[in-house]
Amino acid sequence: MDSDERDIYHYLQTWGENFVSVKEICRRAGGKRRFSSEPDWAREPLSRMLERGVVESDVNSRYRLKPEKHDKNHKWIAPDIAKLLAENGVEADGNVPPVLDEPPE
Repeated sequence: MDSDERDIYHYLQTWGENFVSVKEICRRAGGKRRFSSEPDWAREPLSRMLERGVVESDVNSRYRLKPEKHDKNHKWIAPDIAKLLAENGVEADGNVPPVLDEPPE
């Protein structure tokens, strides 16, 4: 990722899941001197980022960072708790084996 793409990436991070126009990215991401000398400087880096899948665009040619896919079934467990569970033979992925009153035969 070159410096232009990095500037665009950090600027789009501030917008979250909102789409931003190319003109706004050109105006704000590189600074006003960059915009005054090259008004459309961000178009080429945005197209490269779109090809690699870093950003996505809507039908109005506005861009945003591609949201990360999250596993809804995944639960975060603190590393020290996971270590204690592993020492006691419990899997740390949330699937706890049933507790039996009698040993299995």
